Amino acid sequence: MKKIAVLLAVVAGTLWGMIGYFVRNLQSQGLSSMQIVAIRMVISAVLFSLFAFVFNRKLFIIKLKDLWCFLGTGVLSVATFSFCYFKSIELSSLSMASVLLYTAPIFVMMFSVFLFKEKLSVIKIISLVLAFVGCLFVTGVLTDSGDINVVAVIYGLMSGVCYALYSIFSRLALNRNYSPLTITLYTFIFSGVASLFVIDVKPVVQVMTRDLHSFVFCVLFAVLSSVLPYVTYTLSLKYIKPSTASIVASIEPVVATVTGVIVFDEAVDFPYGYIGIALVISSIILINLAPKWSKKSR
Repeated sequence: MKKIAVLLAVVAGTLWGMIGYFVRNLQSQGLSSMQIVAIRMVISAVLFSLFAFVFNRKLFIIKLKDLWCFLGTGVLSVATFSFCYFKSIELSSLSMASVLLYTAPIFVMMFSVFLFKEKLSVIKIISLVLAFVGCLFVTGVLTDSGDINVVAVIYGLMSGVCYALYSIFSRLALNRNYSPLTITLYTFIFSGVASLFVIDVKPVVQVMTRDLHSFVFCVLFAVLSSVLPYVTYTLSLKYIKPSTASIVASIEPVVATVTGVIVFDEAVDFPYGYIGIALVISSIILINLAPKWSKKSR
């Protein structure tokens, strides 16, 4: 089951990596970053709530004493992470924001050591370093000579912290015997409600109701960049450790880069971009093979 869990984390990272296609389209229609976040989260909340209501209403059942877990995944993690991430993009380059976001595995590993008593193995550390350095190469930050915006860096690091918190709060909820689907459901509900408090809703409604194509596009945006990846990622946490899932999901910036090349004709820096892609893939392979090696050494 661990192999499948790793695959689920890869699927999540791959789908998240394609989010740029949808975001750029919606930005071209005049929507702000947080308005785009609201579209993604609110539609996800509605769709997943309808799914739960029709197929399994027990998914709505949670204990009030555990409410903080879902406020954590929805508000402190997804909603706040989205705000900080898009703010970092606004104040700096996409590459810089992406690299700062992918400090998340570092924070996940730190949190997991203290909260879940995970062992900080040599292979995990090597995988983490490979993934992060790979992200640096892929995004081109190492070859970028531009000035660094300190405020953008702070927002970027906060996006990494909040992104990491999703793995932590989800694991805490799983430890309380909540299903991955219940966690995903309330993550969408709380993040969707939170995002509505900080945007002007009118332009969002205008874009979504412009025509059938616009509406379908927004629904696909929510399903492919939110519903499916969050379900698969949260499910993976049931069988593999948060630090492992976080490292595996770092395939996201690689997929984002490939999407940029294929869809938007963006150039990959040669040879560093390709070296970065190889490093990230290597980190995923290494973290996947680690259990086999440990068994052979016994």
